[in-house]
Amino acid sequence: MKYAEVDASTPVITEIVSRVEDRFCTLRWRWPDGVQAVCIHKASAEAPDDPELPPSGMKLYTREEYKANNGYRDRLDEIGLVAYTIYVRLSGNGETLLVRQRDGGNRTTVSAGKARIYYSIQHKKGLFSKLKTVQMTITAEVPVPKEVLCYVKKRDAHPSSKDDGALFPFVQDFAPGRNQLPPIEVGKDDFIRIFFTDGRKYGVYYELVPE
Repeated sequence: MKYAEVDASTPVITEIVSRVEDRFCTLRWRWPDGVQAVCIHKASAEAPDDPELPPSGMKLYTREEYKANNGYRDRLDEIGLVAYTIYVRLSGNGETLLVRQRDGGNRTTVSAGKARIYYSIQHKKGLFSKLKTVQMTITAEVPVPKEVLCYVKKRDAHPSSKDDGALFPFVQDFAPGRNQLPPIEVGKDDFIRIFFTDGRKYGVYYELVPE
């Protein structure tokens, strides 16, 4: 497939409306006269694309399907921001063309929600020991790369942010479900807390919840 550029006579998608409910997204839009099918592309809103080539993995959706379903309904298995782009599909002279709308009128972005990351930290110390053992547990709803989280150690008080103490990275990714980390030893007056390495970046996708 190739792109067709918009001119005064090219049919285009307008008036896209989106609604997200119970992990499903419903899209509706105004169909141009004479257009019987579109191609719908779904991707992370941050995913790069090639402006010269149509994206792969698109779904063909007909006007009849749209009428029967009162729109286009799609399950959201992703997290974070998801972008839908709807291309008018034109056929003729033995080839298929997708209408590229450079004004973005055929694109909408929705929030697929956040995955929760639960964490617990247990401190155990002996009566006369100068050290104590810390056991951290991460329970994730989805796979979480190790770069998302870090832990911070501070003396005499709980850290208030990732910059409030000594920061340490995690060394392995977290699988969905319960991840009990190897225990570590710290000073008896040290306290540990878990944070996002970049709250602005990862806070779109995950919610960090203490247990």
